[in-house]
Amino acid sequence: MELLSLSAVQLGRAIREGRTTAVEAMEAVLGRIEEKEEWLNCYITLDKEGARRRAQETQKRIEAGELRGPLAGVPMAVKDNLCTRGMRTTCGSRMLETFVPAYSADAVMGLERAGAVLVGKTNMDEFAMGSTTENSFYGPTRNPWNTDHVPGGSSGGSAAAVAARECFFALGSDTGGSVRQPAAHCGVVGMKPTYGTVSRYGLVAYASSMDQIGPLCGNVEDCGAVLEAIAGIVPESDSTYVHRKDSFQGALKRDVRGLRIGLPKDYFGEGLDEEVRNALLKAARLLEAEGAEVDEFDLGLSDYALPAYYTIAAAEASSNLERFDGIKYGYRAGNAEDDLHRMYKRTRSEGFGKEVKRRIMLGGFVLSSGYYDAYYQKALKAKALIKGAFDKAFFGYDCILGPVAPCTAPKLGESLPDPLKMYLGDVYTVAANLAGLPAISLPCGMSRAGLPIGMQLVADCFQERKLLQIAYTYEQCRG
Repeated sequence: MELLSLSAVQLGRAIREGRTTAVEAMEAVLGRIEEKEEWLNCYITLDKEGARRRAQETQKRIEAGELRGPLAGVPMAVKDNLCTRGMRTTCGSRMLETFVPAYSADAVMGLERAGAVLVGKTNMDEFAMGSTTENSFYGPTRNPWNTDHVPGGSSGGSAAAVAARECFFALGSDTGGSVRQPAAHCGVVGMKPTYGTVSRYGLVAYASSMDQIGPLCGNVEDCGAVLEAIAGIVPESDSTYVHRKDSFQGALKRDVRGLRIGLPKDYFGEGLDEEVRNALLKAARLLEAEGAEVDEFDLGLSDYALPAYYTIAAAEASSNLERFDGIKYGYRAGNAEDDLHRMYKRTRSEGFGKEVKRRIMLGGFVLSSGYYDAYYQKALKAKALIKGAFDKAFFGYDCILGPVAPCTAPKLGESLPDPLKMYLGDVYTVAANLAGLPAISLPCGMSRAGLPIGMQLVADCFQERKLLQIAYTYEQCRG
């Protein structure tokens, strides 16, 4: 049995049935990492000995009948902005290069309780600020389909690790598309749940009103299993968490008969690559052939989503990153202890990268006296209007189908000289975060250059089951 060809759920079943073990699965993953990691750079911290020890302990619990869930014994990876007890959490930054948390994030603990085995922490854009995983203090991650291209971001390390089979599934965080966009570029499934579905306790904050943890997996079935494990836990401390009793795995059935799917005209116009457009329309026709009703409609307000998102996200980031000052934990600049303010300035100048500094400055500007009303307050009003536009759309449609990104994965270095070009890569994903909606990205084709094309499905709040059902139907009929 070729273990690396199995999905996470298939591997979990094989381990429970005694056809393989958690130890063998971990060795297969570590072997793949040794083979590929030098070229891909998916991981910041790789805990080989700890992973082997955890796999052995998990196997004993499986054999004792203590662990019977679908993910028991399955190797997983976690984005490096999720705290892991005893394992460093760097956020891809020099600022937290030596930080080792004393606790684990709720989502990580949920997966550990389900029996998943942690391999290591994946690479990311520094403090989740970026769309290519090139803004990492630890070097860029490369796309497994073509190492001259980026894997997307900021959860690019997680997406690339799943695509390269350096783990069977991974966790990422999604503030403006950072799970869905790298999933599309790497040809895997990535989901952003409804805001509040997964506890944010232990997630290093970027923009607190939009951050949400989500799974990156090989297929929709794995996505349902992981989401169920991370959504069904009682949080340590997250006032935005919404306790739900949904069985996400129970939604995996091939049936879209009678469901209405909307195609926003705004998303299929100028700026969308022709190959991406054709792949999406082909996917829509396939769902229509399965019994869904597919219509075009005007979503409206899409032009305001990107500026509203970057205004709000930068403002919240400037506030959240204020805590990194060289005093409490993390990096501290040398030769500046004699003057407190000089130490602050040097620590933050040396500890943060260019993109993080850019967003801190932008956030400080839009929150400053004289500009708050002109920018930040208007962005909040635009956010409310965008939510209203989606509410109106979901009166008529069960789901919205559109692109994840305007094009396939760009080449390494293409986006860095022009930050605005990188920001435009999020044009189709940020609206779901502004409105707090669930959205899923799944593969729907390949470009002529051999790079994956992703499709995005967005549903109303707390409609993850419906999203998973539609995505599963498409995956099954596409093959």
